[in-house]
Amino acid sequence: MVVWSTGTVGKHAIAVIDGHPGLELVGVWVSSEAKEGQDAGRLAGLDRDLGVIATNDRDALLALKPDCIVHAAMTDDRVPEAIEDLIAFAEAGINVVSSGPVILQYPYGVLPDDYIARVDGAATKGGVSLHVNGIDPGFANDALPLAMTSLSQRIDELRCQEIADYSTYYQPVVMSELFGFGKPMDATPPLVVPQVLTLAWGSVVRQLAAGLDVTVDEPLDVRVERVAADKDYSTVSVEIPEGTQAALRFEVVGKVNGVDRIVLEHYTRTHSDQCPDWPTPAEGDGCYRILISGEPHMAVEFTHHGEHGDHNVSGMIVTAARLVNSVPAVVDARPGLITALDLPLITGKGLVTS
Repeated sequence: MVVWSTGTVGKHAIAVIDGHPGLELVGVWVSSEAKEGQDAGRLAGLDRDLGVIATNDRDALLALKPDCIVHAAMTDDRVPEAIEDLIAFAEAGINVVSSGPVILQYPYGVLPDDYIARVDGAATKGGVSLHVNGIDPGFANDALPLAMTSLSQRIDELRCQEIADYSTYYQPVVMSELFGFGKPMDATPPLVVPQVLTLAWGSVVRQLAAGLDVTVDEPLDVRVERVAADKDYSTVSVEIPEGTQAALRFEVVGKVNGVDRIVLEHYTRTHSDQCPDWPTPAEGDGCYRILISGEPHMAVEFTHHGEHGDHNVSGMIVTAARLVNSVPAVVDARPGLITALDLPLITGKGLVTS
């Protein structure tokens, strides 16, 4: 295994690999000169050496011919470049699991067919598999809701929600430049542009539709609500002065014959006391909630928090763990671009504390 980047997700991927009996870390890529030459264990916060030294020598890592690369580099602000990286890994005959670009978790009906064919073709030619996943987009709105629908007699609406306080989420570019937190209300953050939402989270709606064998109306509906700060707020990523954007709600809606059937919905606060009329987690400051209307009505709330941190820390852990624990199944899968619909049940095999 090679871990590509040691940021908020990558450092946890190193820790998960270290604790997995069937996986061995052989290389780590870093973009920062300050991290180059450091031991992977130190970069992962393990307080011990693993004997694997981080490097920014791309060719040296590919020459190791690892079975799989766990790609955890930031992709939100460099989507085309990141996809080219994944293509290059696949063409080199290396399996890949990646936390982004999220559009690749299910690109069908979103990206042009010839572009998808190029990505899929690179993996097929290399005889390897490429899988993009995480927690959202990922497990919380693919494997979890689809497993729940197996209990249904009739499904009227499937709704996947993220309800979270992002005040401790450290991603300055995402928080400020993409979400628009701390920006004037008359500015339009890139994330809320309908085409951007349908590119990123529209892939979630379409994958759920494919899993349920329905065809959603095109184009998908997008609904957005932005809320201004009633006072000054401070987060770990950005300062939010009074009057600037402090909270955001959006829906990406798949309708069938004009009726809402599959909905991806986010409620994003930057402080827990904001928007009291919005849904709140049953416990903690963040959750994923699956709501299935029909016969029967069902709801599941999935919460998490870190052993030494909050839900934003554990959000990175579960993203990394979902990717790393899927590696054996991805390596065994057919060559090409692999979605959650193509994989068997992924478990934490081998991870129970002895």
